[in-house]
Amino acid sequence: MSIPSWARPGSDATQFLWAFRIAARASTIQSLVMGEGGGLREKVLELMRRPGYRPRNKGELARDLELHSDLRVDLRTELAVLEREGVIVRGKKSRYRLREQEGNLLSGILRFQSKGAAWFYPDPRDPANLASGIDLERFSRIYVGARKTSVALDGDQVALRIERLGPPVWWKHAKHKRASLELPGAEDQASGRVERILQRRSGVVVGTLMERKGFVYVQPADESLPPTIELENAEGGKSGQMVAVRLLEWDSRQVTPRGEIAEVLGWPDEPGVDIRGIILRHGLHEEFPGEVEEEAGEIPSSVLPEGLEGRADWREELVITIDPADARDFDDAIWLREHEQGWELAVHIADVAHYVKPGTALDREARERGNSTYLVDRVLPMLPEALSNGICSLVPGEDRLTCCVVMRFDGKGKMTQVRFEKAVIRSKFRLTYEEAQNMLEGKRDVDDPSRRGIAGTLRECWKLAKLLRQRRFVQGALDLEFPEIRVELDESGRPAGYRREDYNESHQLIEEFMLAANEAVARAVKNAGRPGIYRMHEEPDHDKLFEFAELARAHGYEPGDLVNKKHIQSLLRECRGQPEEHAIKVGLLKSLKRASYREEPLGHYGLSKTDYCHFTSPIRRYADLIMHRALEPLLESPPTHPSRAPAQVQCAEISNHISTTERTSASAETESHRLKMLEWLHLSAHDANPPVFEAVITDVRRIGLMVEALEILQRGLVKRDEFPAGDWRLESHRMRYATMQGAELTLGQVVVVRVARVNMERQLVDFLLVGE
Repeated sequence: MSIPSWARPGSDATQFLWAFRIAARASTIQSLVMGEGGGLREKVLELMRRPGYRPRNKGELARDLELHSDLRVDLRTELAVLEREGVIVRGKKSRYRLREQEGNLLSGILRFQSKGAAWFYPDPRDPANLASGIDLERFSRIYVGARKTSVALDGDQVALRIERLGPPVWWKHAKHKRASLELPGAEDQASGRVERILQRRSGVVVGTLMERKGFVYVQPADESLPPTIELENAEGGKSGQMVAVRLLEWDSRQVTPRGEIAEVLGWPDEPGVDIRGIILRHGLHEEFPGEVEEEAGEIPSSVLPEGLEGRADWREELVITIDPADARDFDDAIWLREHEQGWELAVHIADVAHYVKPGTALDREARERGNSTYLVDRVLPMLPEALSNGICSLVPGEDRLTCCVVMRFDGKGKMTQVRFEKAVIRSKFRLTYEEAQNMLEGKRDVDDPSRRGIAGTLRECWKLAKLLRQRRFVQGALDLEFPEIRVELDESGRPAGYRREDYNESHQLIEEFMLAANEAVARAVKNAGRPGIYRMHEEPDHDKLFEFAELARAHGYEPGDLVNKKHIQSLLRECRGQPEEHAIKVGLLKSLKRASYREEPLGHYGLSKTDYCHFTSPIRRYADLIMHRALEPLLESPPTHPSRAPAQVQCAEISNHISTTERTSASAETESHRLKMLEWLHLSAHDANPPVFEAVITDVRRIGLMVEALEILQRGLVKRDEFPAGDWRLESHRMRYATMQGAELTLGQVVVVRVARVNMERQLVDFLLVGE
């Protein structure tokens, strides 16, 4: 049979038919993905919500949804997204179901403690968690035994099945275990087991590469993991080196996990190896993607004339910065003028929003990172160095663009007026906190004589800051500032000593001015009905405060009714300057909830503020950048084309994400500083003349005394069998050890100690008592 000419390949008619079929097929696919019945996501969820739905795998879902083969990839992607978000779960044989069909499961973050046990922190914003009926305020953290953590790693997002909403069986018989784990009271003790991993924090484990009889494996440093990780390959690594391993296969703690080497870190004693391991294990990033660096490189390194349009010119004013001595990114500067009724204060903040626009690679990366991370030996910035230490940093003597909050205060420190404006400044001086403190105290050891002229301005600043601080405490704010202990490293990255920075007037001055600016911005954005991101600190659970009250009583204080913040303030004043002050403050901090970000202003308990946000550090916090964009329409001279601020639903998503990145960064920062402090203590213990410290006894146990070295704020154990000679006996009802000769070691007593030994693997310090 002959083929008609119009149907022969290459004819115009054939090409038309093929084009028609392709267009029709594309139309069908498009209608399936974005049709009237909703997108593919909605179709999947609609199917799973039907009565009688049974879990299905990808192929069965595609068949039931009557998806074209071209949509199989889209289905696979959508299922992965839904699973990552915790909306659906994948069960046996890779069959999917809604998470809400799983019963009493909660989603949240797992944090490991010593000996493999863990705390589970449920997500208080997860709709499924809220619908579970469990009191998430009361059970804000849930105990998970070492055998019930499944294959989770520290920081993973997991699904937890609640097993008990009361104390476990061993509870009343294990006081020492509760103390070591810092567990809450029995009435609030819930326990559960990890059902599945929803999302790995990084999936990376750090350990030592080992070889035995031709078998190559990794011995992880983390006690919560099995002692061996089998390797797919060990190329590039040598036995004894530290490596980062990406887990590939691990379904049960009864099975040896398998992984592959992600990075060879180096020999254990090589500089930077330990910190690099912390970075990888926490899923942090040192390098920026090429696209981000490229965008940053296109931004001019100096202010262009067109950038000055519509800005107030502050370049001739006495604008100064006050920061830590080792700071490199200066994102805030201050100016003050006294007037008849009080003061006018200008807080200038780096105008990062001028350079980082929504939708750019820079913005996406900043959002992903959420914040800068300050490790002991390096900074992992939120923005590339060209911005963070360059054009955005308010360095002295250079034109810089700012967003300015100008506030007027009366003679009693009450804010009477506020305006917001874009500005350009040229900072006159860059002061360290130490230099500013010297000026406030009237000392004459300031290096640069020209700076002495600003001492009067600083003292005027302190007058206002002192009033603001007094007003804040009258309103119920809590004094929870702590000294900062900084480990100093030598050129090779090894600890050479430490530096203690107490929270003095120069720090308080800057804090009060930044708090005032943050509050003014939060109130303005809220009153304007603009979407934004606020800083929230919820009121503590009363039961947690009652537990803290017991700690205070053990130290000899009568705390009163701590539900009343005035009684908390009174307790903090009473213990100020006492040896146990730090232990009391830490105990209070543990009884409070963690501050986080929310898309609505729900108040800040610790600061005692109704409206509060983060605005003053946009170089290092994404929340601040969002609030800069939200503020733009409220400026004195708003830009013609303001940055697009996220919608309310996006603010909720961003708030949740950056609350997580903040916790991750804080964990990495704490671990890196603690690691180097322990390393310094380990080295100093072997000195010919090891350092000694005054320490306060914070707990009395059968094993010995828990003490805290006051100068370095380091906790440790004085073992009972290493007490000075004597017939020491434990009097637990009096929280002390005593001898027949009248010697005693009691809770709250100040003793002198030196380091006996440091267990670097378990990060534990043993002290010895010095003297009689």
